[in-house]
Amino acid sequence: MSRSHDPYAAFRIHDYRLYVIGWLVARMGTYIQSIAIAWEIYQRTGEALSLGLVGLAQALPLMVLALPAGLLADRYERRRLSIFSLLGMTATSLALGAFSIGEGPVLWMYALLFLDACMMTVGRPARTALLPQLVPAEVFPNAVTWNTSLMHIASVAGPALGGFVVAVSVPSAYIIAAASSLWFVVILSRVRFRPQDELLEPGNLETLLGGIRFVWDKRILFTLMALDLFAVLLGGAVYLLPIYAKEILHVGATGFGYLHAAPAVGAFCMAVAMVYLPPMKRAGRTLLLAVAGFGAATIIFGFSQNFALSWAMLFLTGAFDNISMVVRQTLTQLLTPDRMRGRVSAVSGIFIGASNELGGFESGLVAQWFGPVISVVSGGIGTILVVAGTAALSPRLLRLGAMHEARAEEEG
Repeated sequence: MSRSHDPYAAFRIHDYRLYVIGWLVARMGTYIQSIAIAWEIYQRTGEALSLGLVGLAQALPLMVLALPAGLLADRYERRRLSIFSLLGMTATSLALGAFSIGEGPVLWMYALLFLDACMMTVGRPARTALLPQLVPAEVFPNAVTWNTSLMHIASVAGPALGGFVVAVSVPSAYIIAAASSLWFVVILSRVRFRPQDELLEPGNLETLLGGIRFVWDKRILFTLMALDLFAVLLGGAVYLLPIYAKEILHVGATGFGYLHAAPAVGAFCMAVAMVYLPPMKRAGRTLLLAVAGFGAATIIFGFSQNFALSWAMLFLTGAFDNISMVVRQTLTQLLTPDRMRGRVSAVSGIFIGASNELGGFESGLVAQWFGPVISVVSGGIGTILVVAGTAALSPRLLRLGAMHEARAEEEG
């Protein structure tokens, strides 16, 4: 098998293997902490809105700090920014653990969660932009594909393990998260990265907004990000899983962990399938059908009172969502020069990350007013309506063929 067709080409690079090990452990720790914070806050407040506020506390830093963080990632050494971010996350996880042990005020836990999200946001564009400095250009697409798959492994193992950890000791989940972040710091200090391209533009407002301008000029990227934003914003059922686990499906903390892992299991299975299946010939149409499928599975989950059916529908939401993720990330990486990867990654983070967290706030707010079933089902219906509107307003997306045929000059 030639190098260009080797499915494991990225793993043959020592520094990539080191990086992936550290990144995978840190991701798992983050998911374990997310399980703990959702479960503990709902147990202590008993209110659906409290789960929505968890999403809001994580979304606000992303919306405010993402663009400055992207500029920092393009101007300063990305490894140092990543380490600074991880050390901050370590400190906030330890503080959350202390407040959990001492049963400190929930308001202070929201504040610590907000600070944790700030530290994560500062380092996220830098960590995303480090990958091209780690592998040669011909191996880069393979590394992106496997990073997506490994992210889903963490999404599966983290929540599943988190359910067991929370069932035994909630504070220990925060300690594990702190240890995992610190482990990634150690790994990053040992990995060798190629020098990043120097940013020649001045450090002004125009440079700060360069990522937004780039995404707007590459209109297909803007359409893809906007589709994902509104679909996920309306389909934030995962934030109501503590309610479904406790009050509708009656499966407890362990069942909650399995439900939380189901979308990641589906996404991982789809990611592996896409590695070996032939490339999409009509990526745009496939994407729209996948997002519509995401909405339909969300609707069925909302009505379900059977654990197996609910798990299966969450599995499908993850599988469908992975198609959108692969299309979006592949095109973003192919069409973005290295000197702008930090800023474009920041814009992508605003679209995708904010939609996830604000989707949780929207779901919690609607659930507080009308109940969890109406919240989830209405979100699924809204997702399908967004797909219909996108198909009508963006015929260019419908005509999108094989992703590898896209060229920067064609998408301006």
